[in-house]
Amino acid sequence: MTASWSRVRVVGPLESYAGGFAGELLAAGFTDLSTAEQLRLMGHLSRWLGERGMPAAALDGPTVEDYCRARREQGYTARLTPSGLGQLVGFLRGAGVVTAEAGPEADDSPDDRLVARYRRWLVEERALVEAVVAAWCKIASLFLGLHPGLSVGSAAVGTGEVTRFCVQQFPGRSSSVARNMAAGLRTFLRFLHLEGLVAGPLAQAVPAVANRQGAGLPRFVAPGVVARLLAGCDRRTCRGRRDYAILLLLARLGLRAGEVARLSIDDIDWRAGELVVHGKGNRHDRLPLPCDVGEALVGYLRRGRPKTVETRMVFVRMIAPRGPLSGPGVTWVVYSACERAGVAKFGAHRLRHTTATGVLASGGSIVEVAQVLRHSRIATSAIYAKVDFAALAPLARPWPGGVA
Repeated sequence: MTASWSRVRVVGPLESYAGGFAGELLAAGFTDLSTAEQLRLMGHLSRWLGERGMPAAALDGPTVEDYCRARREQGYTARLTPSGLGQLVGFLRGAGVVTAEAGPEADDSPDDRLVARYRRWLVEERALVEAVVAAWCKIASLFLGLHPGLSVGSAAVGTGEVTRFCVQQFPGRSSSVARNMAAGLRTFLRFLHLEGLVAGPLAQAVPAVANRQGAGLPRFVAPGVVARLLAGCDRRTCRGRRDYAILLLLARLGLRAGEVARLSIDDIDWRAGELVVHGKGNRHDRLPLPCDVGEALVGYLRRGRPKTVETRMVFVRMIAPRGPLSGPGVTWVVYSACERAGVAKFGAHRLRHTTATGVLASGGSIVEVAQVLRHSRIATSAIYAKVDFAALAPLARPWPGGVA
């Protein structure tokens, strides 16, 4: 039976690239129907370029915007923005048909150049992970957008402007988001001071956000719930083997969602029975690989992980485009497991708390909890002392008037 994508005809400037584009889509895990849809989009764009006498190399950012505008005017209801052409434009860039600067992200303003330098500083000097770098760069862009000329030194910014920004942006957000924004703003203000764009250390002008961290009890789940999550994974399927291995890493080793997502095949030392975990602050820790976790990983790598994926990351997406699973993707694996097990939904970090409380329940100490969770400070693990009921029991005084 002939595949539907092979019946799609592309004519015009992009005609010679249709076969390569289809091959890349199929290798990335796209279905036959999805590949046909992408090729029809390619054909429409190719005809549009041909009608205007434009070669494929003319497909820059403004041209993509013009095409999307024309597509909207013609009454189409899908692929109406540049992001909708991301797969196609990305392929053409990789093939060298259009330059890497093509697309709406090609803007190279002074603000963009300053944020790019800030990004490099965060990675090289502060050794922050990509998720934090991306979030703090957004805060920097937001601050620069409200103070035009600051990136070239033509705008004066003082404590009043910093306070005004905080008053505008922090209210209405959760305390954790506001604290992260405050931390990102302080860091950016320090960077501006290093760059000579502000006169003084304005980071001190960012107010502290109320922090109730540690006021409550660490939330964990019972061992029976973890067993139900694992039992709900259908290990006869590729997705089930993947989810089972992810849940074991979270529950047995107490890894964070991002650490599971960053786990590479090269990080597993099968002969030594260890794996390398890429944690916060660019830390690399070697942990023992329990037998059940190792067996789950082997089962997934041999009979679950797609063979056509080029990435070295262990866990990949099950839907196209095939690629590394993200930290939020790992959390959604836990959400799905909760739904299958019929329990109230919770996130991946709850399993990390469960690992810590399990250490205490088996007679371990707070120091051992800190070692398992790889906390750099013992004070970070002190919150788990609140649920060490065996250690707290001798401290409880008899109830007045009760039985001695």
